[in-house]
Amino acid sequence: MKNSFETRSQQAKIVIENAEYILLGGGAGLSAAAGIEYGGIRFTKNFSSFIEKYGLTDMYSAGFYPFPTQEERWAYWAKHILVNRFTPGATKLYRDIFQLVKGKNYFVITTNVDSQFEKSGFPADKVFEVQGNYGFLQCSNGCHDKLYFNESRVKEMVEKTVDCKIPSELVPTCPVCGGTMDPHLRINQYFVQNEEWYEWNQSYNQFLQETEGKKMVFLELGIGFNTPGIIRYPFEEMTYHNRNATLIRLNKEHPEGVKENMDKTIAFTEDMQEVVSAIME
Repeated sequence: MKNSFETRSQQAKIVIENAEYILLGGGAGLSAAAGIEYGGIRFTKNFSSFIEKYGLTDMYSAGFYPFPTQEERWAYWAKHILVNRFTPGATKLYRDIFQLVKGKNYFVITTNVDSQFEKSGFPADKVFEVQGNYGFLQCSNGCHDKLYFNESRVKEMVEKTVDCKIPSELVPTCPVCGGTMDPHLRINQYFVQNEEWYEWNQSYNQFLQETEGKKMVFLELGIGFNTPGIIRYPFEEMTYHNRNATLIRLNKEHPEGVKENMDKTIAFTEDMQEVVSAIME
């Protein structure tokens, strides 16, 4: 980070242009930088009644709130899913990232569950959403591995919410065991990894095998320390073991990395949109 922003941007541009492969890793900081924030005005604007009734402080912690009934739980979750998965279109930041890499041999692994990569032009078979996707429901007990697209159901729940509750008949139940349902998120040991999940996982591993020893860019976007073992730590390790690799890290709060990779890392703490725009120039 000793070099100027202009110097680092030019360095990043050159290594991306010369890369044989690019592996993008997207985390919560990326979607927040794109405008899909879980707190602040966006939260208070969409969840004022829930804030008043339950004292919720942000969308992330609200996901763990012990709602007394399923009717209340799904009133919250339907709104949460709607405003984070179905209402936002493709954001400029994600669209620009796609333009940055679309002519290259790339793959995406992301802990984000909002489908912004796919909305912005990334082909679905090149995006591994390892932690799930807001757009689907699963059995809370993982009794079977089928996922259920939830857009129409979610919109009906939101439309019919009264006093932070949905009608009982709209509460989703598992069609196999009759139990409760969850958003398809990795929140416990019952997270469903269906056949498609394993296919994406295989594609990811094949991509990694192909890139061994090649001119490789690990483009790490907004990855903190919530689940660092999925993207951040593996990116550091793979950068270390590949003498032809460069790690480009965009992270306002946690730009630091292992000292062994200092000479192979280009780190940015500046606004993510500003960084991507500068690299594209």
